[in-house]
Amino acid sequence: MTDHLDHLDGAVIPTGFDVPVEPLRRAAHFTGESGSIAEARGFAARFVEQLRTEWCARIGDRESGAVLLVVSELVTNADRHSNGPYILELEGTAESVTVCVYDSSDALPLRFPKDPERIGRHGLEIVHALAEEVTAERVPVGKRVRALLRLTG
Repeated sequence: MTDHLDHLDGAVIPTGFDVPVEPLRRAAHFTGESGSIAEARGFAARFVEQLRTEWCARIGDRESGAVLLVVSELVTNADRHSNGPYILELEGTAESVTVCVYDSSDALPLRFPKDPERIGRHGLEIVHALAEEVTAERVPVGKRVRALLRLTG
């Protein structure tokens, strides 16, 4: 007997879909060369689509856009502020997506106070506005910046 079937007097009656137990996890390594940020966005877009199909996650355009914007901002920061390659790690379920970026710099990112007059340096401010939780920590090879986005469907 399988998990998604009930047997009634010899008849097999499907009772639902097989739902993945583990979160969907994908990681990609980027060199920081020209085009890496666009590649990271493409990687994230494919991840979101896979989450829709494999997890039946209800991810609207707004939520998909938020994931791609967070990826863009965190990867752009890694690209600008580290002296080496970086790793984008995505983890998702039907309820949330976690975006992690690892880079070789151990300098933790600074979140500047809101200032509509300031040109640039709004990336972390944007990430904090879109994510439920944002953390940054040093790791043995540099740092990890993590953003958790809730999916509302």
